[in-house]
Formats: sequence, C-alpha cells, structure tokens
Amino acid sequence: MVEVRTIEAIVDAGLQGDRYKKKTGYWTAVDECQVTMIRGEDLEEVSKTTNIKILDGQHRRNIVTRNIEYEWLIGKHFRIGKKAMFVYEKPRPPCAYIESITEKGMTKALARIGGICIQVIESGTITIDDEITI
Repeated sequence: MVEVRTIEAIVDAGLQGDRYKKKTGYWTAVDECQVTMIRGEDLEEVSKTTNIKILDGQHRRNIVTRNIEYEWLIGKHFRIGKKAMFVYEKPRPPCAYIESITEKGMTKALARIGGICIQVIESGTITIDDEITI
C-alpha cells in the first residue's frame, strides 16, 4: 500500500492505480470492492490496545476517514471532495488473506472494524483532508 495525497475515483471502476481497478487484487472476480474505507479512530484504538502494526496501511483499505459513522452512509449517496460521488455497498470484514501478507493477529484486530465497501457513481479527484458530505 502506498499513501497518495490525491487520486482519481473512476465511475464503475474504482481508484486510479488500485489493484482492484487493475483487476489484479486477491479477491478480483470473487468478492471485490471498488473502494474501501476504514475509520482512523478505529485504527488508532487497535494501535493503542495491541502490538499490531496497523497505522501505515497494513489494514489495506483505500481511504482512512475521520469523524463519520458508516451507518450514516447506508442507503445514501455521498461526496468525497467536490466531485467524486459514492454509494455505500456493504461492510468489509477482514479475511485470513490479510494476515498472510501482514502479521499474525491482523484478522482478529480488524474483526469488528474492517471498514466498508463503496462504489464510485461519479468520477472526480479525491485529496487528503477532503470532507465527506451526504
């Protein structure tokens, strides 16, 4: 995983350069998500209460959010930034594969906070610190 400051969200495809947009992700054609999000507050809690290295992308989610409850997004369209629009798809629980490429305990650490899958319904640029608006 590589942190970027800006990225293009592409309608019906995902994020430019992402493994699932390229169709090279582990779950491609099985159980893939165009884009995944996870709450930064949850990652910090895991970091404080375990020895799991999780704050530098090991969680393998695309977007880390702050100050939003994902339940607020269910059934809603929302923007990240000014142009890119998304819709909530489903929860994204962790799988055993993530532990096989990161470290022992990762699947359990993400068990209740695995994040969500979202779909791109309008293309646009996303930048770090963009607001999410419903």
